[in-house]
Amino acid sequence: MSLPPGARCLFDGKQIDKAVDRLAVRMAVDLWDADPILICLMNGALPFTADLMRRFHFPIELDYIHVTRYHGTSGGELRRERWIDRPIEGRTVVLVDDVLDEGVTLTEVERDLTDANPERILSAVLVRKEVPGVQFEPDYVALEAPNEFLIGRGMDYDGAYRHLSGIYSVH
Repeated sequence: MSLPPGARCLFDGKQIDKAVDRLAVRMAVDLWDADPILICLMNGALPFTADLMRRFHFPIELDYIHVTRYHGTSGGELRRERWIDRPIEGRTVVLVDDVLDEGVTLTEVERDLTDANPERILSAVLVRKEVPGVQFEPDYVALEAPNEFLIGRGMDYDGAYRHLSGIYSVH
């Protein structure tokens, strides 16, 4: 496996699977009878969304939003590539994202979805970075990581490394 220079493993595949197992149990207890719709934030949240869905044993629906704000390692303005097709009025919506760093993406997506009158909007992230001053607080967090650039398990560097089963820090 080829990694960028200076990459170090923060979480291997087994550690991530255990964290997702624990999170999925918490979510299942909360969502069992809620008829939820999971909304995957593409592209990064695809592996995490699939991991969660395989662990749920109750009816769920799935849709996705494709938004992006990263180019290389720096964030920019949020760009919408695709928005949801399913009606969410009166529904429990769970936004699923790969990483929470500054909270910009989830804050803006949640604000935009509120206009469609869902019953409630929850959020689940695979990794929350330790970034001071972040205002967005996700409802479900699988892992905590330092404020470093991350790759693997859906997170990329210029489109590469999303396929890695572990999560790596790149300096």
